Amino acid sequence: MTRTPGADADRFDGVAVIAPSGRESDDAAVVARSVRDPDQFGAIYERYFVEIYRYVAGRLGRDTADDLASETFLIAFRKRDRFDPALGRVRPWLYGIATILVGQHRRGETRRYRALARAGRRGLGSAESHDERVADTVAAEGVGRQLATALAGLGQGDRDVLLLAAISELSHQEIALALDIPYGTVGSRLNRARRELRTALREIDPTLELGEARYG
Repeated sequence: MTRTPGADADRFDGVAVIAPSGRESDDAAVVARSVRDPDQFGAIYERYFVEIYRYVAGRLGRDTADDLASETFLIAFRKRDRFDPALGRVRPWLYGIATILVGQHRRGETRRYRALARAGRRGLGSAESHDERVADTVAAEGVGRQLATALAGLGQGDRDVLLLAAISELSHQEIALALDIPYGTVGSRLNRARRELRTALREIDPTLELGEARYG
């Protein structure tokens, strides 16, 4: 890893790697300590289980989320000795594991969106800015017919990027780390997915007031 003079980020293979914050540095230290003291890993579970659960639930539903969220942390625990804080951060690392697990259920995810599209449910989340708050529409228990249809039609890579940004509000850099893809690829996939969603959402009544999505 080389430092770019005058920059705020390191670069690894030409990709900017933003220096971790205090919280992220602490996370990495906890994982490192947990190699010798496994009980330390409990702090990582406590910090991130809820948001990993919400991410999985937003994609596969609540019935599957509990098991897959738990499995995410079990895999992370087993691989904690291989975590390299120099090349990534704990939060996107966990999301990367969760996304792989979700990918193993991609047929179920697509079936879920198609079922929601057939049901034509409403109850979408509030979207102050569609580009920034798609999560509020995706994370609801029921999504609109057009949106569900569009999500079902997205390619897996585009869907992964979109929903990491939308449901969990990961930055482009965090998504790149989570999925182990170039930073630029994140932007291109996200833009493509958003175009498809915008096309689908044009059919929704603009006067429809969207309720705030909640998981309870």
